Amino acid sequence: MIDITLENFQSELIDGSMTTPVLLDIWAEWCGPCKQLGPVLEKLEVEYAGRFTLAKLDADKVPQISEQLSQMFGVRSIPFCVMFKDGQPVDGFVGAIPADQIRAFLDKHVPPGDEDAPPLDQEVSAQQALAEGDTQGALEKLQHAVATDPANDDARFDYVKLLLQEGRTDDAKVAFAPVIAKTSLVRRFDSLQRWMDAIDFAAPAAGAAPALADLDSRIAANKRDFDARFDRARLLMAARRWTDAMDELLDILMRDKSWNEDLARKTYIAVLDIIEPPKVKVADGQIPPDDPTVASYRRRLSSVVLS
Repeated sequence: MIDITLENFQSELIDGSMTTPVLLDIWAEWCGPCKQLGPVLEKLEVEYAGRFTLAKLDADKVPQISEQLSQMFGVRSIPFCVMFKDGQPVDGFVGAIPADQIRAFLDKHVPPGDEDAPPLDQEVSAQQALAEGDTQGALEKLQHAVATDPANDDARFDYVKLLLQEGRTDDAKVAFAPVIAKTSLVRRFDSLQRWMDAIDFAAPAAGAAPALADLDSRIAANKRDFDARFDRARLLMAARRWTDAMDELLDILMRDKSWNEDLARKTYIAVLDIIEPPKVKVADGQIPPDDPTVASYRRRLSSVVLS
């Protein structure tokens, strides 16, 4: 990424675009959408690995250039991005548009990638972004993975799960809708559905959800009030108190292993699916380590079910 000034406009933007396409991002410090778009463009420059150069121009500091380009394209707002090729502005777009739309724009103008190179693993990249605290970047990578391969169940699971973790329940339901019919076939999709059901139970569209205190009173009066225990587990799931939810479900299983057509066991397994972190990469022939919490609660389930 380079900053464009009056001094380097010719060398970096005009002359530079003779060999490599240059995308000029016209922005300003006071512009909120500009600040949203900037990080997306920077990630795309890395993703495209040298197939284009990102340049930035502060409209307040270099108004001569920004006003000339705005007049040329008939644009009156920012952020405004202009693609330069062969020393000329050839195309542009306005606004903080989504990353997928920017990719489509770039693909019209930049040279194709190396077909022999291995494809970018968006799921691995997303996990790396999460490890670095870049949740938005991870969401964009997973969204791209799902958009380019709708049959990628792993990417869709990770995408919907991350949306739910970010509290974006409506977006998660939209992303989940294309595979909702597969919940009986793909266990992890069934697990996501159970989590979304718990969220809806805790925050119903109409009426009020039971309070934990009321459920505690019912359970204190009758240890075998499994409906109250299950409702309590769902409230705990919605609050992401995962181990507390599994403890409640275990209390049901210890008293009735097959209660309500295995509802407690299936919900317990759903929680394990949700909280299990991605497997870390290890050398060939080695087995990746289990998460200690997941491993412990798997053993507790087996002990109860097999006893």
